Amino acid sequence: MQHAPQYRKKIAWAVLGIGLVAATAAALGRARSSDTTDPSSIDVVRVTRRDISSVVKATGVIKPRVGAEVKVGSRISGVVKRLYVQIGDTVTKGQLLAQLDERDLVARRDEAQATLAQAEITFRYARIDLERKRALVPSGGMTTSDVELAERAEAVAETQANAARASLVFAATQVEYARIIAPISGVVASVSTQEGETVAASFAAPTFLTLLDPSRLEVWAYVDETDIGRIKAGQPAQFTVDTYGDHAFEAKVSTVYPKAEIRDNVVDYVSVVTFTPPRDRTLRPEMTTTVRIALDQRKGVLTVPIRAVRWEGGRAFVLSPRSSPGGAPATPERRWVTTGSRDDSFVEIVSGLREGDAVLVGDVNANGGAKSDS
Repeated sequence: MQHAPQYRKKIAWAVLGIGLVAATAAALGRARSSDTTDPSSIDVVRVTRRDISSVVKATGVIKPRVGAEVKVGSRISGVVKRLYVQIGDTVTKGQLLAQLDERDLVARRDEAQATLAQAEITFRYARIDLERKRALVPSGGMTTSDVELAERAEAVAETQANAARASLVFAATQVEYARIIAPISGVVASVSTQEGETVAASFAAPTFLTLLDPSRLEVWAYVDETDIGRIKAGQPAQFTVDTYGDHAFEAKVSTVYPKAEIRDNVVDYVSVVTFTPPRDRTLRPEMTTTVRIALDQRKGVLTVPIRAVRWEGGRAFVLSPRSSPGGAPATPERRWVTTGSRDDSFVEIVSGLREGDAVLVGDVNANGGAKSDS
């Protein structure tokens, strides 16, 4: 029994030694795992050539061009007798859209026509009378004063005939105003007056309907004040709409409005983007758009994914895979690069890599870790 305490001490020391060995092994395992990379968490990509462009993004709205949306009204007052179109109808320039009750206008035109006929008869008689009196002057049958009176009567009759003729033209024009004609070709966008309603054209022409030419649309892109200095007319652009989210429409910047649009204390400038309406898709005014205006286009340059570029101390570098003898985990090779233009997914490599070189993308640890460029 006297050897029991010594035996228990040996067992305690043995347990302590096993614990130290286990702890050391765990620490070494953690150190080894921190110096290697899980292959399943990284991707290997190649340096490739592609077209790249830096862009300015902006939200926008599709708007009708100047003259593409016309509010058609009446220049005279009256009762709407007939409305020939409805919303959504396609019309051509010169087509009859509506008809006002024109009976009173026709009566005034007929009255003006009769007045003109009477004035023309009076004028013809005054002219014949003047010629007869002039012929009697040499024989003494008519004095000079009589001829002057006849000349005055002829001039007054001519003036009255001209006035009656002008009144007839005015009355006929009023009758024409009772017929509402389409000034442009397009689609009926809205109808604000119905049959049987009375319209009063006193100070402003009442609107019957609105016509829209869907082939003359444009995009108003609201560009932030920090980017507007780089936007110029002629720059290529693309835009998408929610209803055709998978299709980008080609366009270009036509002008930049000088006046700012201030909304919620945010200063934007309208950049007008023009495009050719597609034949297989329908775009409508007030559709919300996402616009991308290309600033600097680079063709056929070396590129890598943005996630492959990392930064340290203001310098850019990439990590390239490097093999290790015996199959042991290898530390990726760090290669310093110079970057150029970029878009949403790729960045241009100006120097430091060649086409076809392999680079790592993912959670890669090298020399204590590296921060991926975002």
